[in-house]
Amino acid sequence: MEWIDLGFGLFSDFANPKKRLFFGYLGLSILIAMIWLIIFRKTPLRESLARIFDRKVFFSGSAIADYKVFLINRLFTGFISPLLLTQVGIATAIYMALVRSDLTWWGIYSDASKTLVVALFSLAMFLADDFTKYLVHRWMHKWPILWSIHKVHHSAETLTPMTVYRIHPLEGILYASRSAVAQGSVISVFYYLFGDQVDLYTVVGVNVLVFMFHVSGSNLRHSHIDIRYPKWVEHVLISPAQHQLHHSVAEEHFDKNYGAALALWDWLFGSLYVSEGQHDMKFGLLASERQSATELSTLYFAPLREIYQRLKRNSVRSVRFVSKALREK
Repeated sequence: MEWIDLGFGLFSDFANPKKRLFFGYLGLSILIAMIWLIIFRKTPLRESLARIFDRKVFFSGSAIADYKVFLINRLFTGFISPLLLTQVGIATAIYMALVRSDLTWWGIYSDASKTLVVALFSLAMFLADDFTKYLVHRWMHKWPILWSIHKVHHSAETLTPMTVYRIHPLEGILYASRSAVAQGSVISVFYYLFGDQVDLYTVVGVNVLVFMFHVSGSNLRHSHIDIRYPKWVEHVLISPAQHQLHHSVAEEHFDKNYGAALALWDWLFGSLYVSEGQHDMKFGLLASERQSATELSTLYFAPLREIYQRLKRNSVRSVRFVSKALREK
């Protein structure tokens, strides 16, 4: 029974509507890909099916590494999750700090319309989560130490829905902490201002806005199906093709399209790149920093070695700087 429970735990994401890999979202992504290829690309049915289920993609060395990393990280998460920050812990700490502060806004809007409060809370949770994803993702490309971790994800040379889970465990910890802080902060502030009026609009237990993101083909962002939106829509929502551009090795695509669901943040902060006219992209890392897309030992340990070497170089420079400053005195 323990082995059965372990197996179910490893693959529970496929049965959980709160996870992107939920079988319902995967099925809808296949349907959307079919509609795109047949209606908009005028591709015959048989050719469309062959394109969607391309064995060269799903059985490539890079994709197989995705599957292995997914399983290993699921095991790791099971051990480490009790030690991580939690949404409830953050929310409780901030709420108690607000209550004990000199602010006089506690429950000031407790008589507001329940419908309005639930709508505002659902929107605030979605926006806070999506904006902090944008920020952390951008930092991971801009800060060398964080890039050492994040390039495990970008080492993928083919994209499948499993590639979203192709991350180093340290990145997983960072994103889990981000989620706890972002959502915990919103929860605490809303409970402080609105009291027990606070609730979410949900579908199958998921924030309705997150649900809409998933049913509209979130899994196609990591895929070889380059679905594009009208140019004006790609200033607000990230299309699958836009995220695929983010994985491109072409220089003009560097540091573009960090957004998860919304392109709005990229538009506001100058990192937006629309997908118009882009075809046949190559994914992975530049030759100058390429690492194996398939070797698990490289994917897990190369970032740690790189971080150690970078910290070592920085510490040596710091010691030299301090020594020079002391001698000049």
